[in-house]
Amino acid sequence: MAELHILADGLNARWSFTPGARLTELLRSHGTDFPTPCGGRGKCGKCAVTLSGHLSPPSPMEEQLGVRLACQTRLLGDAEAVMPRTLPMEGIELGTEDRLPVPHPMPGALGAALDLGTTTLALSLYDLSTGNCLARCGMLNPQTSVAADVMGRIAYALEHGVGSLRTSVRSAARALLARACGTCGTGPDAVQSMVVTGNTTMLTLFTGRDPAPLSRAPFRAEWLGDESLQEGETRLYLPPCMHAFVGADITCALLSSGVIREKGPALLVDAGTNGEMALWKEGELLVTSTAAGPAFEGAGISCGCGSVRGAIDRVWLEGGSFRVHVIGETRPIGLCGSGLMDAVAAGLEAGLVDETGSLEGPMEIAPGVCLLPEDIRSLQLAKAAIAAGVETLLETAGIRAGDVRTFCLAGGFGRHLRPRSALRIGLFPPELTPLTRVIGNAALQGAERMLTDIACLDEAREIAGKARHVSLGGNPAFSGHYMDRMLFPPS
Repeated sequence: MAELHILADGLNARWSFTPGARLTELLRSHGTDFPTPCGGRGKCGKCAVTLSGHLSPPSPMEEQLGVRLACQTRLLGDAEAVMPRTLPMEGIELGTEDRLPVPHPMPGALGAALDLGTTTLALSLYDLSTGNCLARCGMLNPQTSVAADVMGRIAYALEHGVGSLRTSVRSAARALLARACGTCGTGPDAVQSMVVTGNTTMLTLFTGRDPAPLSRAPFRAEWLGDESLQEGETRLYLPPCMHAFVGADITCALLSSGVIREKGPALLVDAGTNGEMALWKEGELLVTSTAAGPAFEGAGISCGCGSVRGAIDRVWLEGGSFRVHVIGETRPIGLCGSGLMDAVAAGLEAGLVDETGSLEGPMEIAPGVCLLPEDIRSLQLAKAAIAAGVETLLETAGIRAGDVRTFCLAGGFGRHLRPRSALRIGLFPPELTPLTRVIGNAALQGAERMLTDIACLDEAREIAGKARHVSLGGNPAFSGHYMDRMLFPPS
């Protein structure tokens, strides 16, 4: 047996292990999560650590970056690891309703609504007799330590089983519930009803189901929610999903936004890691999703980060130079999603980035924070996927962007992006910009409405039943739009 001396966030421990294990495997076996946004493929460089001792030779990526990566390095004997300090997420998008009508609430004096986002979890606690919101809280989804996107987590579950993913997110949900209840001087057992929403993959992993059908063609989910579960004293309700990659989060967002009650064509987009969108037109509901990847969350970017203290969340040009806003008003450590989009838009305006995305050398945004050509490419891939998905949906409905009368932008990234920057990089058709209505965490808001009025459950089932999925895989229209939208619009 060999020994690892590990120092991390107040942890100072010595672990015995059998030589040959990867550092990430050893960390997880001791209940210590460490983010590997690329799914442990050694591509993003985000799991860099300070290592010494008997180690495997550096991988090509490690040699290129000049660092050791936890997901690539095998411990061949006694070693020491110094882990970087993890920062808490800030600006997690929570609900906004301080009070809701309670015509027909779910059972119990207290109820909770939980949004299982791919990147973050958000929970709200309600008094079901008055409709008053008693507490709100959020946290990073612990599954991000395995992979930043749903396909990475599905791949992990297929290799290692779904058990650890289920346990980690259930434990996080219980911790959030305990934190919310603690502010009211009560415990989680006092909560009798809880609505848990999220995309289809998140809910599949939450229930411990096998995600294999979501990993291969024809990508049809064997389970689409609309189910109640009992956990301790709490009855959980999981709303209906629409498709393997259009989940209950969009069902709830459509419910809370009122999109399907609009008279003219109405579009709802959640431009997150799994870009989901819905188009309502004359009683027909078209839905689709596109794998935008984690760039909008700041993952997979050389200087990218989440919305943590020190993240640059806004960038603009002033006097020909970049100006930035930093979360926490402190020294910048990287770019979160909204800052990345602003930075590229500013780079285009400054002439440092051209329409093809070409960038000569690093583009310094702030001291120690630069964008590289591959970062521009990552944003191009993400924005092209969203833009092409919207155009394909409009084309399938037989309308143009100018025909749309309502445009709702949902999700945490949508809350913080600047419409001007979205227009500059070509994220959405220009006709939609003046229509933009930012609705925040509409998924959580829809779950809250179900919690306080059980009539909304039938409405959610009706919404899911109306949905017609538009497949983008192998769709020539989508492929054509995708190639076109890789370019940035001319100035």
